Amino acid sequence: MSEDNDAVELDDDAETEAVDAAVEEEADTTEEPTADAGAEETPADAESETAAGDDESEADEEEASPFDDDVMPDDDVDLLIPVEDYLSAGVHIGTQQKTADMERFIHRVRDDGLYVLDVSLTDDRIRTAADFLSNYNPEQILVTSSRQYGRFPAEKFADAIGARARTGRFIPGTLTNPDYAGYIEPDVVVVTDPIGDAQAVKEAITVGIPVIAMCDSNNQLSNVDLVIPTNNKGRRALSVVYWLLANETLDRRGTDTVFALEDFEDEL
Repeated sequence: MSEDNDAVELDDDAETEAVDAAVEEEADTTEEPTADAGAEETPADAESETAAGDDESEADEEEASPFDDDVMPDDDVDLLIPVEDYLSAGVHIGTQQKTADMERFIHRVRDDGLYVLDVSLTDDRIRTAADFLSNYNPEQILVTSSRQYGRFPAEKFADAIGARARTGRFIPGTLTNPDYAGYIEPDVVVVTDPIGDAQAVKEAITVGIPVIAMCDSNNQLSNVDLVIPTNNKGRRALSVVYWLLANETLDRRGTDTVFALEDFEDEL
């Protein structure tokens, strides 16, 4: 692997850690403060605190939420799964960088600088991608993921719909060099990240086949034909998106096969 690719891998690992931390922070419930070990509580203090707690408990229960649920403009949108499931997987959490290409898929920016993707658009694009993929011979669909976090769900997705997968380092010439032993001629490519899978995208453009890409807030879309906006730095987020895309694609084909989310989650 070149030094440039090593740098991208290191940057990606750092970004993954930041996003994973944000997901875990949202999922953590607030811990109640413990009493000072050196302080004595009088009966009057206890009674006062109990009364105050009773007054505030109902409001706290209504206001407290483990997730930042401002992730789309329309609360009444019909989603494939409950919005809470998207939130718990961190599908909505983008990076601290935003490209002009991805601006239309971003709902807002958080106080910590992370951009929040509009999950209603993620949901809609999953359906659109399934419609698109259902028109192709399964064996002519290629799924790629050079990054570790996307390899398992990408391979599971390919297996589920009968496609081919190339995970790990994408060998140059896979789509462009007929003399290479691993040469293939797919009709469409699905990539996990246009940055990490840049070689696959480049070769798909060279041979003139469409590219479907999982795109985060920091991705450029100049060589992408169909965008699925999502956190493509998190394992759980990619598991959810690939799982939904698999089931929706199979549904468009008229099959009765339905996979569970657990089938797409890598056991670490």
